[in-house]
Amino acid sequence: MADNDSDQEKTEEATPRRRDKAREEGQVPRSRELTTFMILLGGVVGLWSMGQMLYDQLGAVMEQAFLFERRQAMETTPMLVNALDLGQRTLFTMLPLFLLLAVIALMAPALLGGWLISAKSMKPKFSKLNPVKGIKRLFSMQSLTELAKAIAKSILVGSVAFSFLYFNIGRYLGLMDQPVQQALTTALNMAALAAGLIVFSLIVVILIDVPFQLWNNAKQLRMTKEEVKREHKDSEGDPHVKGRIRQQQQAMARGRMMSKVPEADVIITNPTHYAVALMYQEGKMGAPKLVAKGADAVAAKIREIGAEAGVPRLEAAPLARALYHHVDLEAEVPTELYTAVAEVMA
Repeated sequence: MADNDSDQEKTEEATPRRRDKAREEGQVPRSRELTTFMILLGGVVGLWSMGQMLYDQLGAVMEQAFLFERRQAMETTPMLVNALDLGQRTLFTMLPLFLLLAVIALMAPALLGGWLISAKSMKPKFSKLNPVKGIKRLFSMQSLTELAKAIAKSILVGSVAFSFLYFNIGRYLGLMDQPVQQALTTALNMAALAAGLIVFSLIVVILIDVPFQLWNNAKQLRMTKEEVKREHKDSEGDPHVKGRIRQQQQAMARGRMMSKVPEADVIITNPTHYAVALMYQEGKMGAPKLVAKGADAVAAKIREIGAEAGVPRLEAAPLARALYHHVDLEAEVPTELYTAVAEVMA
C-alpha cells in the first residue's frame, strides 16, 4: 500500500489531522531569513538606541585598558585583577544588547509557524546517517534552492555595501583630518548607517522567502487521494471523532427543534423538569404534533423561548411526562392521549 501511495501524485491539500500530526513532529514552516533579519534589525535598533551609552562605557574601558601603572604590568596579581575588572565592565556594558538579541532569537521563529517545541523532532533519526540519502539531500531541489538564495543574498548585500562605500569614500578619507574622538564618533555613525541599509535591503529576501516557505511546507504536506480516503476511514472509526460528530448532530437537531417552539400552539410543563410543545393545524394534521420536548435545562430553554414568543403554557405534570417519554419529535399524539391533549388545547 505504501508503494502505491508513493507512486501516486500528491494533489490533495493536507487535512487538519495531517497538519496536526506534522506539527507534533516539528514540521512547520520556518524562515531562517526572517529570523536572521529580525536579529540584525534588533541589533541595529539596539545600537542606535544605546549607542551613546555603549560609546561612553566602552571608551572608559579602553582608557582603563591602556592606562595602567607599571606595577600592574610587572606583577601577575594586579594584572589579573585589572583584566577581570575590564572583562566584567565590558560584559555588563554589552549585556542589555545581548539580552535583546537573545529574546528576539527566541521569539522570531514564532512569527512563522508559531512557537513550537517538539519532542519527536529531537529524537535521533538514523536514516540521516545514510550516505546515499545524504547525497540525495545535497542535490535535492530544496538544497539547490537554498544555494541560489544564499548567492542572491550575498550579491544583494555586497551590492548595497559596495554602493555605500563608493558614495561615502570621501567622508571616510576625511576622517584622517578630524580629531580622534570626532573621527571615532563619525566612523561609528557611518557604520551604523551602513548596517541599517544592509538590514533593510534584506526585506527583499524576506518578501520572497516567507511565501516560498509557506508554499513549500504546504506542498510537502500534500496527500494522495488514497491517503485522504484512508484517513477519512480511520477517522470514522475513532471513538473521539464519532463522539464529536454525535455532539454536533445533537446540537444541530436541538437548534432545529428550538426554532419551531415559537410556532407551537401550547407548551405543556411538569412544571420544571419537563416541557413539550404541541402544534395543530386543522385540515393538515390528523392530530396535534409534538414539535419540541426537553428535560431540565432544555425544558427551561423551551419555556424561555415560548414566553418570548407568547406561546400559551399549561402545567399538567402527568401529561407532560407521558408526552415526553412516549411521543417522538415530529410525531402526532397517539390515540390514547387524544382526550387529555384535546382538553388542553380546547
